Amino acid sequence: MNDVKNNQQPTTNNVIIPVAPQGFKSGFVAIVGRPNVGKSTLMNQLVGQKIAITSPVAQTTRNRLRGILTIDKAQLIFVDTPGIHKPHHELGKVLVKNARNAIESTDVVLFVADSSLEAGGGDRYIVELLKRSQTPVILGLNKCDLQRSDCQKLDNSYLEIAKANNWQNVKFSAQTKEGLERLLNLLIENLEPGPYYYPPDLVTDRPERFIMGELIREQILLLTREEIPHSVAITIERVEETPKLSRVFAAINVERDSQKGILIGKKGSMLKEIGTRARQQIQKLIAGEVYLKLFVKVQPKWRQSRNSLAELGYSLED
Repeated sequence: MNDVKNNQQPTTNNVIIPVAPQGFKSGFVAIVGRPNVGKSTLMNQLVGQKIAITSPVAQTTRNRLRGILTIDKAQLIFVDTPGIHKPHHELGKVLVKNARNAIESTDVVLFVADSSLEAGGGDRYIVELLKRSQTPVILGLNKCDLQRSDCQKLDNSYLEIAKANNWQNVKFSAQTKEGLERLLNLLIENLEPGPYYYPPDLVTDRPERFIMGELIREQILLLTREEIPHSVAITIERVEETPKLSRVFAAINVERDSQKGILIGKKGSMLKEIGTRARQQIQKLIAGEVYLKLFVKVQPKWRQSRNSLAELGYSLED
């Protein structure tokens, strides 16, 4: 993908990236699919650490997030993309365009489908997008652990798609890890020999503050479900570091006063619960004690404004 050779090269933080051994493979893998098929869960399992948030709410993933897996024979950079769907607002348009861009700018596309359901119109919409791409595609049948009956019928609805497009396919469960080794080997087979793109011990190229914001947003999605869904964006206002404690101050941006009321809750109960859960997750991220202060801001129609989207970190990616 990139024209980087096997010379040692400093990263932006002046970290020296080692020379890759003979026969080493590397490359970028776009993880695409409909909303809620388990793309973020899969990436977290593959890299061995939680870097992408998950929830039962569709369109949880917003920013293109890179997860990095380095093993003895390869380095895979997974690009987790927003679920591809028909957009209903400016934010949705940005998310879908970024997912499409990822298809063209990676070395392999892993098209993840929910194998507990028969292939539907949303899957076929993505198939048509992938047909126009020159990037190799692997069809991944996720959630095999949820199949109960008519397994063959469900599988065949996807295998027919794979056969028609000459795509390789693999069945797995991101939740139970069944079949993930087969998936990983298939991905590596489709990569070319290449260098380390990142230091071997790195698991994501996103800054810590971004992950903190995502962990806060995850708890909002889990606790409020239908009341708030996609009308919330997080900004980390500042982080104050001391040897024993990290103080994190974050703003929760919503579109309406009613949403602000829901997030605060009776006598501040909801905001307190969100803060407690998010703080626990952030402490795992940084392996240290955290004081988390949350406050809620109302920004009317921020999802419809390109300027607001850019200010909140949602813009078209290259």
